[in-house]
Amino acid sequence: MTSATHTATTDLVEDVRDHYAAAARTVLDGNGACCAPDEADRFGALLYDADAADVPEAARLASLGCGNPLAVAELRPGERVLDLGSGGGLDVLLSAQRVGSSGFAYGLDMTDEMLELARRNAAEAGATNVAFLKGRIEAIPLPDAAVDVIISNCVINLSVDKPAVLAEMARVLRPGGRVGISDVVAADELTPAQRAERGSYVGCVAGALSFSEYEQGLVAAGFNEISVAPIRAAAEGMYSANVRAVRGPGGRIVSPPRDQAALPVLASPAGAPIESAGCCGGDGCC
Repeated sequence: MTSATHTATTDLVEDVRDHYAAAARTVLDGNGACCAPDEADRFGALLYDADAADVPEAARLASLGCGNPLAVAELRPGERVLDLGSGGGLDVLLSAQRVGSSGFAYGLDMTDEMLELARRNAAEAGATNVAFLKGRIEAIPLPDAAVDVIISNCVINLSVDKPAVLAEMARVLRPGGRVGISDVVAADELTPAQRAERGSYVGCVAGALSFSEYEQGLVAAGFNEISVAPIRAAAEGMYSANVRAVRGPGGRIVSPPRDQAALPVLASPAGAPIESAGCCGGDGCC
């Protein structure tokens, strides 16, 4: 890596950290949700079912995701779950409810403010089968084969080293463990430059993998039964998607046909496409 590349990568990481630290401070300071009012019905906790009402309000207010990974992962009692980029703890607390007292839910985040908020929310909820870890998703601070399921909500697109993330996911999953992720994905025909034209890095757009890049990255990391399926459009060629995979050899891709043209485009009240499928629609929410 050249010095210029290293500097640019470091700058992106710090931009992401600062952006989500600001989001957490908004909630910690009692200033309401990070999302603007016209975005709140499209992003975050309202993409979940009624179960989100059972967690502290601050966890819902800090939710910045583009989907509902709990619906993708289909958690079962007794499972060990890891949430990559756990933010204010919404997905961890909901996971803890689903896996029950015989299971456990970890949250991993690199932002001190988000970890403070998440731990406060866990204490308020009385959750005893959770732990929030500080670290980067490119170097997960857990031993090999430590968890049964990995979830994440609009976070992997923010990584500056996605192959490292996928490799770490495979390392900490037990053989046969699975992935249930919501993320922003780009159409295969979009170049990185074209993705950047559609939105910023911290807004969950510029750093998004294409469908084929996501699938092949999971194959290379050692996953099987791989599916990357769009669920809604956010801008031209950019989609919120559900990502599923199983830890193990084979590399079989089972993604459904991608009729992207048939997907509804999320729009603002004025009718203009929203910048991002996640992260509260872009840079301006925090």
